[in-house]
Amino acid sequence: MTAGHPSAEHSQPPVLRLSGITKRFGTLVANDNISLELHGGEILALLGENGAGKSTLVSILFGHYTADEGRIEVFGQALPPGNPKAALAAGIGMVHQHFTLADNLSVLDNVMLGSEALWQPFSRRGAARAKLLEVARRFGLPVAPDAKVGSLSVGERQRVEILKALYRGARILILDEPTAVLTPQESEALFETLGQMVAEGLSIIFISHKLGEVLRVSKRVAVLRGGKLVAEAPAAGTTQAQLAQWMVGHAVNAPQRRPAPSVGEAVCTLKDVSTAGSGRDRLHGVSLTLKAGEIMAIAGVSGNGQLALADLLCGTRAASQGTVSFLGQPLQASPARLVTQGVARIPEDRHAVGVVGDLSVWENAVSERLRSPAFSRALWIKRRAAQAHAAHIVRAFDVRGGGPQSPARSLSGGNMQKLILGRALLVPEQADGKTTAPRLAAGPPQGEAAPSGGSESRKAESVGAISIIVAHQPTWGLDIGAVAYVQQQLIAARDAGAAVLVISDDLDEVLSLGDRVAVMHAGQLTEALPAEAWTREAIGLAMAGVHAGEPA
Repeated sequence: MTAGHPSAEHSQPPVLRLSGITKRFGTLVANDNISLELHGGEILALLGENGAGKSTLVSILFGHYTADEGRIEVFGQALPPGNPKAALAAGIGMVHQHFTLADNLSVLDNVMLGSEALWQPFSRRGAARAKLLEVARRFGLPVAPDAKVGSLSVGERQRVEILKALYRGARILILDEPTAVLTPQESEALFETLGQMVAEGLSIIFISHKLGEVLRVSKRVAVLRGGKLVAEAPAAGTTQAQLAQWMVGHAVNAPQRRPAPSVGEAVCTLKDVSTAGSGRDRLHGVSLTLKAGEIMAIAGVSGNGQLALADLLCGTRAASQGTVSFLGQPLQASPARLVTQGVARIPEDRHAVGVVGDLSVWENAVSERLRSPAFSRALWIKRRAAQAHAAHIVRAFDVRGGGPQSPARSLSGGNMQKLILGRALLVPEQADGKTTAPRLAAGPPQGEAAPSGGSESRKAESVGAISIIVAHQPTWGLDIGAVAYVQQQLIAARDAGAAVLVISDDLDEVLSLGDRVAVMHAGQLTEALPAEAWTREAIGLAMAGVHAGEPA
């Protein structure tokens, strides 16, 4: 069922109607004449790649943006544009992917924030507590009003965010990537809660990149592409492949799981390693072995020591206890040295750590190897060689959105990740400043011929072949097409002999990529087992720290 032909099964007027919504940012048309309806007791999935217009549309609905054209009606009444207070009063609530809670305050305090007038002589905490508990009981969301939010699990914090919206009388709820940081068990509990909400007459807009979940929980799906509504269909009878094709405009070939062709010796070994720090962002007695030609995948809810592990292997954090050996020698906490020794990193936060937004693409492309003979001599930068290397990355990894001279901040998330991936995997060979194409130390991308342009017999001074790839949340927030591309490159690097460490809170990604899988919780790591030895239930329990044992 394509856009412009909504289902005719609803006899009642919609609770939400968007008519001809258009929003422009300069010459960019973010939303292009979008018309959409949401009915009572319905879950509507809103899908689309990054940049498709989802965030803009939801921001217009919630009053953060004002549409240039179009009209919004909520329960038959026109919604004043650009007014979040009016949206809340009309019964629209939103649960953001990144929670907006104060960790040092109680659950009740967080729920009450902004719900009382500043000039009110005293706070009506007793009535607020009673109302919160009643809402929690009605929708099956048990909560401890006096518990500090900082002491809650991720799933419990999300419950508080939902209760905040319901406490304010939300009858239309927008959920942005609601399962992104949940364990499988927490996701199941959320789905049960959504079912109860729908039974109570609430309507939900469900935004997610997990297509299997979308088809399971939603009644209808609406797909945006390039700012336009390109498809609208019942969830029943729709396949994940159809959704993916609607989202990107062509068929998407996800990488197929296959065993590692040849697993080599240990490249890096951690034995009883601990790191200093506070909270959960540290390691406690972690032992792990990374082997050549193998993908080691680590599952877990973010904030349980994954960042400490990635930082340790990239040289930005040192072990306070235990031993770390790399290529048979003690690992040195020196990022520059590790890069020359073949440690490639794909950081968790591509914006804050992965690139310097105000620097150009070519400057970011060589930033980690700027002092190598390939790109510098004494105090001089070999601009021609550096720009040629960046241009090759742009071509080989299909980095779109600007050439080597463009600022990195102008790139979309997916293209920024491709730039980081190319910087990690493409190693420059030449030390003479000539623009000979670099080589892919861990093997060329699948389906791509080896780079050409230089004589194989010419003496080259390589920065070093890739020994380890530390990929921390490598596909977080990426379009479905970019996800497939990044995963294919990681598999290709493994097949070429690199040891690949994938750290992800996306359980599907962990199980589809990992040759061996371990789970991290509270800074501790389970034994690494073959992916086939794990069940989703066992991983979910380990992610929640329910038991410390391994699956049978």
